[in-house]
Amino acid sequence: MNDLDDLDRVFEEVSSYFSVMAEPTRLKILHAICQQEKPVNTIVEEVGATQTNVSRHLSLMYRAGVVSRRKEGNQVFYRITDPAMMEICRTVCTQIASQLDNHEPLRKGLLRLVPGRRRRAA
Repeated sequence: MNDLDDLDRVFEEVSSYFSVMAEPTRLKILHAICQQEKPVNTIVEEVGATQTNVSRHLSLMYRAGVVSRRKEGNQVFYRITDPAMMEICRTVCTQIASQLDNHEPLRKGLLRLVPGRRRRAA
């Protein structure tokens, strides 16, 4: 295998990795669980999608190694297990949020992803 083949393989893997974030519902799911593990029904409520749709995305994210799950009684809880994925999301969201000065409520919501930032009391 030569260097070009190695690079092609790396680029394929990177493309596959980024494809997990290439869907708005999956980004919403990451946002919903970025600070703590949550059960599926809570994720569904926060994302505003159907249980079937959220479960399908969670399954894909689980297979990709981005989230882990555990069962407790009848509930399934999900949490982020790939800190690199969260760091990439934080970096991109922070960059975009900094460009959205005219959309203050949206900007504040995105900045929630920044480590160490706490919501201010209204």
